[in-house]
Amino acid sequence: MSEAVRSYYAGLGDHEWSRLVTPLGALEFAVNSCAIERHLPVSARVLDMGGGPARYALWLAARGHGVTLADLSPELLAIARRKVAQSPHRDHVEAIVRADARDLGRWADGSFDAVLSLGPFYHLPDLGGRKQAAGELARVLRTGGLAFVAFMTRYSLLRRIAAIPDERHRLAEPAFVARLLEEGVFINDVPGRFTHGYGADPQEIVPFLGSHGLEAIELLASEGIGWGIQDALAEMATDNPASHQAMLEVVVHTAGDPSILGASDHLLYVGRRRSEGVSVSVTEG
Repeated sequence: MSEAVRSYYAGLGDHEWSRLVTPLGALEFAVNSCAIERHLPVSARVLDMGGGPARYALWLAARGHGVTLADLSPELLAIARRKVAQSPHRDHVEAIVRADARDLGRWADGSFDAVLSLGPFYHLPDLGGRKQAAGELARVLRTGGLAFVAFMTRYSLLRRIAAIPDERHRLAEPAFVARLLEEGVFINDVPGRFTHGYGADPQEIVPFLGSHGLEAIELLASEGIGWGIQDALAEMATDNPASHQAMLEVVVHTAGDPSILGASDHLLYVGRRRSEGVSVSVTEG
């Protein structure tokens, strides 16, 4: 992680804790949490790599899983320690440590039943770094263990630029746009903003992680068909809970539709650590 990225997250503080309960983040959390709960075995030992202020870690702890939370940001880890200390489920959080997704050397091979990596790949624009992170994730998983890996998409980063007035000048730079769309590399020239990002091509994710020993189960659009109507869904939750629940179920059910993967802001890959010789497959829908 570059110093610019560290500085960015150091300045976010409690925003990272609250993000997943805002209209924009709540849909992402709903899709991701449903997928995690659907696949995770009872009383799993889980590494939450890049877990920041512990939103997912405490959600997992509340469900009886043993969680190790790791992140590179000292500021976000400080928030995590405070949140965990205040939680009635704190005994299920086994450790909170500083670690880099590219080097999980503190843990032996096969240490975990599952690994969540719901952020590190957002900031690995270099292919070598992504290979290191994927290899380390697979290494610390037991055979048959589950991987939940989040990616941002290239179009989401392009939309982000269009939405922020003082970043829109990059759209008129052909080399910048071409690098983003062809390689997924996003380097921001406005200080203090999201930068050194990686936007994935959905078609590359399954073979990439497959080359590191993971067998794909699902690839999901974390915002699904609800992307762009998050505020309306939040209103619906208050004004018409039954309709909100019905719509949420449709979003979750259709999250694997290949036609919406590239248009989502975030993707969630679900896979398992395979033994040698097991072929890679993916279930859609």
